[in-house]
Amino acid sequence: MAMSVVLVLEVAYMSLVSLVAIKLLRRLPERRYKWEPIAVGSGGVDDEEAAGAACGPEEFPLVLVQIPMYNEKEVYKLSIGAACALTWPPDRIIIQVLDDSTDPAIKDLVELECKDLARKNINIKYEIRGNRKGYKAGALKKGMEHTYAQQCDFVAIFDADFQPESDFLLRTIPFLVHNPKIALVQTRWEFVNYDVCLMTRIQKMSLDYHFKVEQESGSSMHAFFGFNGTAGVWRLSAINEAGGWKDRTTVEDMDLAVRASLKGWLFLYVGDIRVKSELPSTFKTYRYQQHRWTCGAANLFRKMAKEIVKSKGVSIWKKLHLLYSFFFVRRVIAPLLTFLFYCIVIPLSVMVPEVSIPVWGMVYIPTAITIMNAIRNPRSLHLMPLWILFENVMSMHRMRAALTGLFETMYVNEWVVTEKVGDHVNDKLEVPLLEPLKPTDCVER
Repeated sequence: MAMSVVLVLEVAYMSLVSLVAIKLLRRLPERRYKWEPIAVGSGGVDDEEAAGAACGPEEFPLVLVQIPMYNEKEVYKLSIGAACALTWPPDRIIIQVLDDSTDPAIKDLVELECKDLARKNINIKYEIRGNRKGYKAGALKKGMEHTYAQQCDFVAIFDADFQPESDFLLRTIPFLVHNPKIALVQTRWEFVNYDVCLMTRIQKMSLDYHFKVEQESGSSMHAFFGFNGTAGVWRLSAINEAGGWKDRTTVEDMDLAVRASLKGWLFLYVGDIRVKSELPSTFKTYRYQQHRWTCGAANLFRKMAKEIVKSKGVSIWKKLHLLYSFFFVRRVIAPLLTFLFYCIVIPLSVMVPEVSIPVWGMVYIPTAITIMNAIRNPRSLHLMPLWILFENVMSMHRMRAALTGLFETMYVNEWVVTEKVGDHVNDKLEVPLLEPLKPTDCVER
C-alpha cells in the first residue's frame, strides 16, 4: 500500500507540473531560454549556398550527425536520406554512418548508399569496426574518436528508423548556441505506424504520456530527464566532460544524461519538434525492447547510486530527485508494484476473504493513475480498458527485467536490436496461426 501511495503521488506531481507549466503558464522553451533563428538565404531553406553566404561560420557551428545501425536493411535509406536532406551549409555538417552490421550483403548496401551520396558532394562518412563491443554505446564512442568528429561543436543522433524534418537543426541548434549551459536538446518522437495494429496504438499512448508528462515536467522543473537515445542534439564538450559514452548498461543514453547532469549541465525538451520513427509491430520485438529499457535503467541505478550520493557540487534537491523520483520510484517501484499488487495481491484478495485491502488502495489509486494518463491521451479514451489489460501483461516482463538489472543476473546485458519494417509499414501484417500443441499432461493441466 505504501508503494501505491508513493507511485500515485509521483504521477500526480508530474501531471500537475506538465499541465500547469506548459498548458496554463505557457512556459515554452522559447520563453525560458534565448532562441534566435539562424538566417538562411533569400532563396529558401533549400538554398544551401545562400545559407552559407548569409551567415558567417560563427553562426553555423560544425555539426556531426551520427546514425548508428545494425542490419537495418528495411530502413537504412530512410534515415540516411533524411539526414542528408537537413538544411545546413554543406561545409558545416558531417553525416557519420556507424554500421555494425554482421550481414555482408546489408553492409555492402549501406556502404554503396553512402558512396552514392558522397559523389553528390555530401559530406558523409561510412565507418565500421571489427567487433560489436559495447553495442550502440561502443559504436558511438568509436565514432567520436575520429579527428573530424572531435572538431565538431554539436552532435545530433538518430537511430536507423528516425527521419528528421529538413529544418531540424535550424530549430534545435539555436538553443545550444545562445545558451551555453544547455547540454542536450531532446525532441519528440512521432510514429508512422501507430495505426498498424492495436498493440502499436497502445504503445503510442504510453510513449505520448512519457513525452507529454515525464519529459516536460523534468525539463520544466529540474532541467533534467533521461536522454531517449535518439532525436536529440548534444553539445560535444558536455559529452566529453561527462566521460563520454559507456557500455556498462543497456541504457547508455540514460547513463550519459545522469553523468552530464551531475556535472551541472542543463537539458531541454522541445515537444513542438517531432521526428518520425517506427514502433515495434510484434509482441516479441516489443518485449525485447522493454526488457532492455527496464533492465538497463534498474542496473544503472545499482551502479550509480553511490556515485550520485558522493558527487560534489550537486545540490541535495537534485540528488534527491535523481535517487528517489527518477530512479527509485519510476525504475524500481513502478514495475514491481504494477505486477505484485495489481496482478497478484488484488486478485488473491478476492479469493481469500482473510486478505483485506482498503477501497482507496484497490479502487481510488488505480483509478487516479488511469485518469491522469487518460487526460493526456484524450483521443484514445476508448482504448483505456485495453491499455490497462496490456500494461498488466507487460508488468510481468518489466518486473522480471527490473529484478534482473537490480541483481545483475545472467541476462542483465542482453541486447536484442528492435526489428523494423520500413517502407512495408503499411503492408498488412501477416500473423501466423499458432501450431496446435500435442496433448500432454502438462498442457492439459
